[in-house]
Amino acid sequence: MKLTSRQRIQTAMNLQKPDRVPLMCQFSIGSMMMQLKPDPVEFWYNEDRFADGLVSLCRQFRFDGILVSLHGHSDAWKKDLIEREEIEPGKVRLHYPDRTETHSWIDLPLVEFKSPGTTPSIETVDIEKDIPDEINYIPVSNNLHFPLCKDRMFDIFDLIHGKVGDEVSIHGEITSPFDYFLDFLGYENGLIALLLEPEKSKRILNKFTRGITALAEGMCRAPIDAVKISSPFAGQGFISTEAYREFVLPFETRIIDAIKAAGKKVYIHTCGSIGDRLELMRESGASGLECLDPAPVGNVDIEDAFNRIGKSMFIKGNIDSINTLLFGSDEKIRNDVRHILETGMTKGRGFILSTACSIAPKVPKENILKLSELVEEFGYYE
Repeated sequence: MKLTSRQRIQTAMNLQKPDRVPLMCQFSIGSMMMQLKPDPVEFWYNEDRFADGLVSLCRQFRFDGILVSLHGHSDAWKKDLIEREEIEPGKVRLHYPDRTETHSWIDLPLVEFKSPGTTPSIETVDIEKDIPDEINYIPVSNNLHFPLCKDRMFDIFDLIHGKVGDEVSIHGEITSPFDYFLDFLGYENGLIALLLEPEKSKRILNKFTRGITALAEGMCRAPIDAVKISSPFAGQGFISTEAYREFVLPFETRIIDAIKAAGKKVYIHTCGSIGDRLELMRESGASGLECLDPAPVGNVDIEDAFNRIGKSMFIKGNIDSINTLLFGSDEKIRNDVRHILETGMTKGRGFILSTACSIAPKVPKENILKLSELVEEFGYYE
């Protein structure tokens, strides 16, 4: 029986085999920009433009699901704006009293503050005073916070659902407490704090966890099927398995429990090398894992991953966006994707084909289109 895209992904997330392998890649902001060539400021800050772009890309590349990586769009960016400077096609600079923001088709906005701020010290942090009770931003990247509008926190999900109905699976995204912790203290100082002030670090993580859990519970009331926990700094390139068990696992587990209690699926997205912690990540109770970057970007062999955790978690991955989709020949793309498809179909109980991490900004349209063609050719279950 032919399933809808949403049914296909739901079936895979329930550790069952649908009619064919679902396809759902995550677009980087740069890849969305390069494909759509929108006004970069409007695409970043305007809820309608962002929703339109997500739906358009899903339809163009015949994906079975949409990941909504930004929500709670605010008009606060217009406040105190001094000047909008058109640098060149696809590149705009916004001037504010305290900073400039460069928005372009190439990648994330670049924020440069006129007076560099100082990150707090672990010794002087007042946890109740310095860390808000309610999460009001997304720590997208260094110096780049996406402000969340409390009154429009989850409106974009209704907006997208109004465009696609129940045909496509819609997923939300939240960020791990560990990411907020490192963003708050600074990456270097944050990692040092884990060693020098482990107990206070845990109290900070706990405060962020309370706020993120409330955010996730609110998101689960929107018309979505799953929530992705973005946890990019929890791989072995940053912390050991011992530190993962102490500073990541218990806090993400609390959020995962809340999402599952709300009746939604939840999966963890951790970039890079995680081959030493697959079973640890499974202990969180997450429904699935995303990325599983292969060498040389990471160190996960897809067959090994299915053998270790594929009976109890769905796996979403693991096409190399750089070495396969960006730089690979037609033959390499075909061979790599076919191998991943065949492995997922035979080894796992639930499998969703996607790039390991986000689609790189400069991956050409033709190579992204090849994914749906290969799924149609090799991805049907008997």
